Amino acid sequence: MRAKDTQLDRRWEQLHVWGPWALLGIGVVLAAGAAELMDGPAEWRAAGVLVAAAIGLQLWWHVTRSRRAGGGRIPSRAGTVYYGVRWALAFGLTWINPFFAFYAASGYMDADELIPGLWRRLGLFASAVTVAAAQAGGMPFNGMQWAAFGVLLAANFGLQVVVAHLSEQGEQRSHERAETIEALQQALDENAALHAQLLVQAREAGVADERRRLAAEIHDTLAQGLTGIIAQLQVVANTPDEHQAREHVNRAMDLARHSLGEARRSVHNLAPVALDDAGLPEALKQTVTDWGERTGVRAEFTVTGIAQQLHDEIAATVLRIAQEALSNASRHARAGRLGVTLTFLDEEVILDIRDDGVGFDPLALAPRTRTGGFGLDGMRARAERVAGSLTVESEPGHGTALSARVPLVRHDP
Repeated sequence: MRAKDTQLDRRWEQLHVWGPWALLGIGVVLAAGAAELMDGPAEWRAAGVLVAAAIGLQLWWHVTRSRRAGGGRIPSRAGTVYYGVRWALAFGLTWINPFFAFYAASGYMDADELIPGLWRRLGLFASAVTVAAAQAGGMPFNGMQWAAFGVLLAANFGLQVVVAHLSEQGEQRSHERAETIEALQQALDENAALHAQLLVQAREAGVADERRRLAAEIHDTLAQGLTGIIAQLQVVANTPDEHQAREHVNRAMDLARHSLGEARRSVHNLAPVALDDAGLPEALKQTVTDWGERTGVRAEFTVTGIAQQLHDEIAATVLRIAQEALSNASRHARAGRLGVTLTFLDEEVILDIRDDGVGFDPLALAPRTRTGGFGLDGMRARAERVAGSLTVESEPGHGTALSARVPLVRHDP
């Protein structure tokens, strides 16, 4: 589009440069062919002088406009003088022979580029006078020619005013369009800079989020596994029964293997090992069963609704929250009974965990320390990371109820 506009401007510039020359030449040829319209040698000599003056004027303007910025297309005092002198020469030539009105018609082409402001209309009117006079039969007039001249003058001037008005509107729209394009380009440049800044911030936020995720994954795998191993080994250290001790050692070894597998998967940002060969309900059931056997707490697991194959990230989030909640219950709740319910609704999945332990005051929780787990903050962060939520209800002496709600996003094969 820009190349086409440049080519059009170049052709329009050539028309303004060579148009008056061409119209002067046409006037000379036609006037010479209609020699009978000129009275005697005196008018021939006068026409010759005026044509020579017109040629000199055109040469002067050709040099002057080439020296000016914008190629003479910006209205100026020199352009106004050139237009006025050219009109006077065209008027004199048309008085001698009406065919020289072709040269006068050049005033229609460049009044907008030579004359500033409202004076442009006066220039068009002057050119219309010369052209209308030729169309009425030539000057001087007699009788009915004055009426014809008046009608032709009104028609010529009216038409040129309409054309000039439309041209000015076109120029105004072009100017506004150029300003809009410049503003849009500036906005695009600003948006590009903002986009680059947002990319940097997003990269930094992604790094921080990945660090938090890895910290939570390590806590869920290594810390919880080591806690279970320590508990089993403490039983071994305190029991004289060799068979029971061997059983607890085997459990500790199983926990160590399981934790090692989880740690490797966490490093590679994969789903928990328990989800490899089973869906979320089966993985949760096995997790609750293993936890109950390890802690000696009566643990029950229930599924309600129609089970769905969940997206890996959603399933992993629910399982990790359940593992953290069970880990907290084994350390703090001193419960005799615990229930886990997984509910599938149309648009969300709900994980409810209830125990009859000692409970606590949610408003009086101590801040997390370096030696503690991620606890409620970690579970809430996990839920919020997948556009979910976590609520906890507890009271000292009345147990704890935890509910995690996450969107139901189905597995995409």
